[in-house]
Amino acid sequence: MKRAGKPFVVKAVTLVLVLGAWEIAGNYVNPLFLSSPSGIAVAFVDLMLSGELPAAIANSLLSFSLGVTFAIGIGIAIGVAMGRIRMVEWMLEPYVNALYSTPSIALIPLFILWFGVGLVSKVIIIFTLSVFIVIINTFSGVKNLSQSVIDIGAAFGASERQIFWKVVLPAALPFIMTGLRLAVGRAVLAMIVAEFFTSIVGLGGMIVKYGNFFETAKMFVPIIVVSLLGVGFVELIKYIERKLAPWKETERAAGI
Repeated sequence: MKRAGKPFVVKAVTLVLVLGAWEIAGNYVNPLFLSSPSGIAVAFVDLMLSGELPAAIANSLLSFSLGVTFAIGIGIAIGVAMGRIRMVEWMLEPYVNALYSTPSIALIPLFILWFGVGLVSKVIIIFTLSVFIVIINTFSGVKNLSQSVIDIGAAFGASERQIFWKVVLPAALPFIMTGLRLAVGRAVLAMIVAEFFTSIVGLGGMIVKYGNFFETAKMFVPIIVVSLLGVGFVELIKYIERKLAPWKETERAAGI
């Protein structure tokens, strides 16, 4: 068996074992506390046919996409500026570290007070919980680049713009992509938390709704959908990284 196929086989076998054990356990546990995969599948079909699940996914993805887009764009811009301009680093680093260390979830009531319980509040919550990790990883990647490498580019007559696009950015790209993977995970969490506390809509609203009604099978549907969305977004970031930084895959394969 080729080495490339082994991870897929291991993951597939593990998934089958987990689902099998879950199905067996679900048949012996009170359905009020745990539902089986087959029961969740039936609930999934019902929610899809009723249109409730597609509407909830669309609602959640709207706020998620807006919040993550702003977090990535602003986070990378600030991180690069901090890494390249010493004055910007001195000005912003204490506040970035302080805000990153602050439990942002504790600020949600304040965001609701300022921005209400609609889309704007959800987007700001998602942005706040994900932007600082993008800033920190981007800053680390740019700052980690040796000055001697930049000096070599300058010695060959490269302009500041050429040095940035051909030297700084490629070197920082693995750090940036790591920050994006972590930020996406935090953004998914922020999306659900925001929906718990704000308008009670979307996938988070479904979890609250069916949890209050003690419909466990239907409550598990949005939970699993959120998990799959998180995995899908992370895999998308990995795919983009492989396209933008193919040399990193070569290094991993060589054991560097």
